[in-house]
Amino acid sequence: MNNIRNRVRLIGNTGGDPEILTLESGKKLAKFSLATNESYVDAKGEKVTETQWHHLTAWGKTAELIEKYVNKGKELAVEGKITYRTYEDKNGDKRHSTEIVVDDLLLL
Repeated sequence: MNNIRNRVRLIGNTGGDPEILTLESGKKLAKFSLATNESYVDAKGEKVTETQWHHLTAWGKTAELIEKYVNKGKELAVEGKITYRTYEDKNGDKRHSTEIVVDDLLLL
């Protein structure tokens, strides 16, 4: 059961080109957004599509693959874990962030 704790699977399209950072250690970090769509028929019989945007990060080899093969609009299947962070912005205001840390991806 430990393998299914805090697992997220998404299929969607990237919202822009990934931001790739190389840290002092040489390790790569990729940051990008992914849009997922869900459709349903409302009470009037009309099809409604809702888009959810997800913030994703990836490290190491996964970030290197993203750097080589992923660009704006690319359809991806990703798996990872959800993380929550709290930080202070440059004005000293407390901010909250929710991200998916990707550890597996499939180019579709």
